[in-house]
Amino acid sequence: MALSSAARVFYLNLKKSSSLLASTRICVVQTANLTSKENRDPDYKRPKPWPYETKYYSFLWGYVEGTVKRFDENTKIVVVDGNIGAGKSAFAKQLAEAFDLVYFPEPTMEPFYVTPYGYDIRLLDDIVPPSYKACDLKTFYSNPHHRNVAQFQFRMFMFRYEQYIDALAHVLNTGQGVVMERSVYGDFVFLETMHKFGYISDPVRQLYKDINENTLDELLRPHLIVYLDVSPEVCLQRIKERNDPTEVNSKVLTKEYLETLEHYYKHHYLKKLERHTEILMYDWNNFGDVEVVVEDIERIDFERYSRYDFKLQDWRKADDWEWNYFRRQYTTHKNKLLIYSHIFRPKVSEVHHPPDEVIEYRELLEKIPGEMYEEGFNPNAGDNVWFKTDHKGFRYMPIIRYRKE
Repeated sequence: MALSSAARVFYLNLKKSSSLLASTRICVVQTANLTSKENRDPDYKRPKPWPYETKYYSFLWGYVEGTVKRFDENTKIVVVDGNIGAGKSAFAKQLAEAFDLVYFPEPTMEPFYVTPYGYDIRLLDDIVPPSYKACDLKTFYSNPHHRNVAQFQFRMFMFRYEQYIDALAHVLNTGQGVVMERSVYGDFVFLETMHKFGYISDPVRQLYKDINENTLDELLRPHLIVYLDVSPEVCLQRIKERNDPTEVNSKVLTKEYLETLEHYYKHHYLKKLERHTEILMYDWNNFGDVEVVVEDIERIDFERYSRYDFKLQDWRKADDWEWNYFRRQYTTHKNKLLIYSHIFRPKVSEVHHPPDEVIEYRELLEKIPGEMYEEGFNPNAGDNVWFKTDHKGFRYMPIIRYRKE
């Protein structure tokens, strides 16, 4: 049906105003598809990255140093997940190489126990108070009922939480995407499995859930999760083949334990995230062709969702100023985000230290060169502190000692 001239003018003006409104109210990071290095324009050059690791990004910098200008089709966070022994590390590295993304390996407890000056605090295990006895992955695998297993799991959550903040900071300050081996969003899979087998108590589980809810709301969910589906039987076989004594002789890594991990991954984690994130799952029992996965990822249209869709909603912001706010949060105010995890519940004694043990542990740490003050401010460890004006407080009680590999 033909429109009258007046109606046509009204329609065009309405369409124009609607388009203008949409463009001013929503700014989407995604530019259709992730593009591999092989298919990318060889002349493309990413804008010079902001030195976010050494320079604060303040509100005033937002006037001259915008965020959206760095975004391209590969400005995304991809998480590779799967059971123990699924082959995530090798796959994630290959995926990062294919798309020219940064690879973030799964964090470990080493940075917590090994100081920046190279001293391994676990060497003091025979003389530290009971609540400070070292408990890392090796300890958990050999003694899952260790009194400090809850502390171990909480610290792993914090390492993943901080690493994810660093990943967001990298994406927003450089425009370069990230491939992560596991993430903070899937950490609860381990907590729930440990709880089911009696390694974690009910009060600890409830405290973990409260901290989880209090922290993850501050983050932006990943664009894509690639899940490598491997049966527990094959996982056990691969664990034996890589012949790590810690895993092979473990009292934890049983078929039942791996089956429970798989259950929580598939029926809780993936179902919880599928509303917000693109998910690809592959049968990886006999491994697979990474090039096929790359092609599948390139076919995903990340722009097909409207502003009202839940999927990828985290990555649709009103304008550059809103993006600048999140960039400041992850770049300059990371410590404030970490504080959201500090829920003190004295009755949950497994994750807290008695006051007398705190004092005893402090006195022990004072004898270790480099453990009295923050890194770079310890004269007894050889640091030159002359003319340093950035005050650093006592270290004493390291809660987080995460360092990127």
